[in-house]
Amino acid sequence: MIPLHDDNPTELTPVVTIGLIAVSTLVFLWQVSLPAGAAEQVVYAYGLIPAVLFGAARLPREIVAIPPELSVLTSMFLHGGWIHLIGNMLYLWIFGNNVEDAMGHGRFIVFYLLCGAAAAAAQVFQDPSSTMPMIGASGAISGVLGAYLLLYPRAHVLTLLPIGFILIPLRVPAMVVLGFWFVLQFVQSALSQGQTGGVAYWAHIGGFAAGMALIVPFRRKHVPLFGDGRAHVPRWFRRRGPWG
Repeated sequence: MIPLHDDNPTELTPVVTIGLIAVSTLVFLWQVSLPAGAAEQVVYAYGLIPAVLFGAARLPREIVAIPPELSVLTSMFLHGGWIHLIGNMLYLWIFGNNVEDAMGHGRFIVFYLLCGAAAAAAQVFQDPSSTMPMIGASGAISGVLGAYLLLYPRAHVLTLLPIGFILIPLRVPAMVVLGFWFVLQFVQSALSQGQTGGVAYWAHIGGFAAGMALIVPFRRKHVPLFGDGRAHVPRWFRRRGPWG
C-alpha cells in the first residue's frame, strides 16, 4: 500500500515535521551535488557502521569526520537515492504532523531522535561486526508510525494498492495500513537472511516498537490513545479538505 494522506486534522502547525523534511532534503541535495567518490566517502564518514561504532574496525584517517557515536545521529539525515528519500519523507509528512500535534514540538524532536537511536540499536545488535554503513530516516520514521498506530488506529488513510500495473485507491483504517507495514518488515527480514547490504528491516522493527513504547509518556495529557484522530480537535477546526 502507498499512503497518500490521512483524514486526521491537527491543531498545531507541524514545524518540526516540516523542518526534518527540509533538512533531510537539503542534506540529500548536498550528497548528490558531490562527485561519486566524495559522495561515497560521505556515506562512510557520517553513516553508522556497526564495526566502527564498537571499535572492531577503523575508517581510514582521511575519511574520519566525527566520533563514531555521533554517526547514530548523522546517519538519520543521509539517504541512498531519490526513492529512498521520497518514500521516507512521504511517510513522515503523512503521519508525523499528527504525532507532533499529539506531543508538541519540543517533545517530538526528542521522540524522533530517540526512536532513530533505538532503531539503530536494533539493527546494530543483529550484526555488530558489519562494515556496511547504515543511512536513512526510516528507523526514526518507523517510531512515528508506531506512535500513530496507538494514537489513531481508526483514522482513515487514502492509499494506492498496486495490482499489476493498476493503482487502486482505497480508504482504509490506519491500523490496517500500519499493521500491514509492520508485519511486512518481519516477512522481508526473514526473506533477506544471509544477504549483505540492502534494507535495515530490524531498524524498522526496533523503531516501530520504540515509538509504541515512547508515545505513552511523550503524548500530551489530554490526548487519548486508540482514538479516531478527531477526539481532541475543537469542533470549529473540524473542516473538510486535503487533510480532513
